[in-house]
Amino acid sequence: MSDPVGHQGPAAGGPAPAAGEPENVEYRVAHLQDRLAAEELGELGVRAEVRAGAIALTGTVPSARCRETVLRIAREELAGLTVHADVVVADATRPDHAEEL
Repeated sequence: MSDPVGHQGPAAGGPAPAAGEPENVEYRVAHLQDRLAAEELGELGVRAEVRAGAIALTGTVPSARCRETVLRIAREELAGLTVHADVVVADATRPDHAEEL
């Protein structure tokens, strides 16, 4: 399942790279990983990789709220880039019946 987070082109209201100066995508991806690990989430189960000119965001998070926070941070850090998110919520509900052995 692909959930588009960003869009291609310059970020609306954000600074555009100077003429002749390439945008350092790997730096922005690394900064996203740092924010996910360091901020309120402490989320280490999400990976961001550059694939075919877009960013692939993959992993598993413990709650829907955590997933929304990850996607919000990705939108902030990777504004102007194409991002495909495949971040799933772990099913941590109690079983409704006993396991038959």
